[in-house]
Amino acid sequence: MQLTKLNIVAIGGGHGLGRVLSSLSFMGNQLTGIVTTTDNGGSTGRLRKRSSSIAWGDLRNCLTQLVDDTSIGSQLFNFRFDGSDELSGHNLGNLILYGLGQVQSSPLDSIKLVRRILRVKTQVLPMSETPTDLMAFYPEGRCRLGEMSVDEMPIMPKNLMLAPLVKSITPCIKAIREADLIILGPGSFLTSIVPPLLVRDISNAIKERKGHCVFIDNIVAEQSPAAHLTLDERLQWIEDNIGCMPVDSVICQDENVNSSRVNIICQDLTHNKVPHHHDSEKLINALENCVNKYCL
Repeated sequence: MQLTKLNIVAIGGGHGLGRVLSSLSFMGNQLTGIVTTTDNGGSTGRLRKRSSSIAWGDLRNCLTQLVDDTSIGSQLFNFRFDGSDELSGHNLGNLILYGLGQVQSSPLDSIKLVRRILRVKTQVLPMSETPTDLMAFYPEGRCRLGEMSVDEMPIMPKNLMLAPLVKSITPCIKAIREADLIILGPGSFLTSIVPPLLVRDISNAIKERKGHCVFIDNIVAEQSPAAHLTLDERLQWIEDNIGCMPVDSVICQDENVNSSRVNIICQDLTHNKVPHHHDSEKLINALENCVNKYCL
């Protein structure tokens, strides 16, 4: 398998990125996940309102998808409280990471400790250790603040930015520079895939990459204004917002997708039991095809 010879970096948000990391978990320490940390909804949002912190939910999701879902560690970190008290709706893994964030010297130290507890070999990194939020601008200049608000926009924003602007961390930049293959997506275009690219250190590292960058498209249309854009329109939007075009190839399910800008690999990716999820074996096969066709 060609993939096992590579250093791979996958970038995105919790659910989509988590499935990619889970599919490639056999890569061990040759795989790095760089996780979006701008979520302001649900349990994560409540914890962020309590005190300034990065969003822990997507990080927890990625970490737990790298372990056997029947293990005690996975069950512990995925446990969600119900009822009507203050804990209702909170995820125990989020609370543990939030608590560690209060006592450890940095978010990265907290993640390293959880990786040891869960025996996760793959490096999982926050896009930044500094709390930040998404800010979206309408064409006429009005803006919306917060990931949840961006998801609910009726039209595509002209620009997205981080407020405040933040820097990434050295391990993220090192991993991107050393990567043979960089994976973006799948997931929500505006709130999972784009936020890490808005961190200038990350976009600069991708711009100067030595590795091949592949975008994994969603199987079904997402519930956001990005769903109305063609692939080339989304790529152009990224270029306009970050100042470079980071994508070399696209893996997609829809055979009608075409592009004048990038290589297209179209094949069946659908999970047999959950149609909107990518099947692990099919995704690995598609990545192998991409590597064989465009990276060797």
